[in-house]
Amino acid sequence: MAKFVIKGGKKLEGKIKIKGSKNAVLPLLCASLIFSGRTILRNVPQISDVEAMIEILKLMGAEIERDDSTVIINTKNIDYVDLVNPLISKLRASILFLGPYLFRFGKIKMSLPGGDVIGARPISTHLQALRDLGAEIEVKNGIIEGQFKKLKNQVIVLKEVSVTASELVLMASALIERPIEIRLLALEPHVQALIKFLQKLGYSIKGLGTHFVKIKKTEKIKKEINFDIPYDYIEAATFIALGAATKSHLEILNVPFQDLDSVILTAKEMNINLEIKKRSLIIKPSRLKGTKIQTGYHPKFPTDAQAPFGALATQAEGVTLIHDWMYENRFTYLNELNYMGANTELLDPHRAIIIGPTLLQGKEVRSLDIRSGIAILIAGLIAQGETIIHEAEKIDRGYEKIEERLKNIGAEIIRVND
Repeated sequence: MAKFVIKGGKKLEGKIKIKGSKNAVLPLLCASLIFSGRTILRNVPQISDVEAMIEILKLMGAEIERDDSTVIINTKNIDYVDLVNPLISKLRASILFLGPYLFRFGKIKMSLPGGDVIGARPISTHLQALRDLGAEIEVKNGIIEGQFKKLKNQVIVLKEVSVTASELVLMASALIERPIEIRLLALEPHVQALIKFLQKLGYSIKGLGTHFVKIKKTEKIKKEINFDIPYDYIEAATFIALGAATKSHLEILNVPFQDLDSVILTAKEMNINLEIKKRSLIIKPSRLKGTKIQTGYHPKFPTDAQAPFGALATQAEGVTLIHDWMYENRFTYLNELNYMGANTELLDPHRAIIIGPTLLQGKEVRSLDIRSGIAILIAGLIAQGETIIHEAEKIDRGYEKIEERLKNIGAEIIRVND
C-alpha cells in the first residue's frame, strides 16, 4: 500500500509529456497471442496494469523483454495453461485474453476479471459475441470455461457499443480462417489502434473508423511486428484539468488532438485559456466558469475524463452539471471532494452538480479507483495545507510515475510506502 502526501495551493509551471495510452496498450499486449512470433511495442507506459498483463503472458510461456518504454513479446513457445490466477481476478482488462486465448487453443478456463468498482460492468455482451462466433461458454463460481470447435456465424452484431467487447471479438475473429463482419463496433481511439495493429500484421480490414468492420485473414500474416502505442488522450484531458484547476502555466507535450475534440470544446466552454501549438497545448491561468458535461461513446466526452473535470469544476464560477450515464458509481469521488470543502450534490447515480468556486482544504482521503484517484490528486494540488491520499497504487494503474512528473513542474508531492 502507498500514499501520496501533497502540500497544495501552489501554481505549477513547465512542460509535461503525455505517455502511451493505457487503454490502447492492454489489448495490444493480448493481441500478441494472435500469431506465433515477435511483437515489438514502443511507447509503452510504465504502469502497474501493464506489468500485470505481462505477468499473465509469462504464465502462458511468452518470453518478454522490456527496455524502458519498449516491450518485446515472443509467443512462439506459448502453450495452453488454465488462467485461474489472482492476477486475472484483480484486473478488469484480463477479460481481453478470453478472445485470442480461447480461439487460439480451442479451450479456456480462467478467473472472472476484477478491476475498478465504478458500477455494473457485465461481460454479457462479450460472452454473447463469442457465442455467436461458435464458442460454448459457461460461467460458474467465478470461473469462465469455454471451448471453440466450429464457426457459427460470420456476422456478429454487438448488443451494445462496448469497447472491450469490440476489442475481444476483433482478436477472436483474427484467429478464424473465414472473413468476419462485426457490427456496432466501438469507435474509441484504442479500438482503432487495435485495428491498425491487425492491418499492419497483415489482415485485410475494411471499415476503419466506422461501427461496421469486416476482417479477413490473408496469406501475408507477419511473424514480427513493430507498433507504436498512441499517446493517451485521457492523460491529456487529465493534464488540461490539472493545469486549469491549479491556475498554472503548463505546456502539455505529445497531445493527440485528433482524439480530443469534445474535451477541447468543453475546455473552451469552461473558459480555459489554451493555445494549440502543433503537438503541444499551452494552458494559462484563467477565470473558469461552469458548464454542462455529458459523457458518451467516442467522439463524445470520455467517461474516463469525467472525474478530473469534476475536480476542475470546483474552481469554476457557477454550476457545472455532469451527466455520466455509463457507470453508476463514477461519482464516488464527490464524497472526498465534499470532505475537502467542495460544494457538490449527487442528483441520482448518473447526474451530479458542482457549484464553485470553493476553497478546498487539505484532508486525509483515499483513492477509490484510477480516475477518482487522479481527481482527488488534482484536488490536493488545489487545496490549502496538506492532503494525504491513501491507496495511491490505484492511480499507478493508469498514470506513469505521476509524482515524479508533477514534481518536475513544481508540485510538492511525495510517495510514502506503508
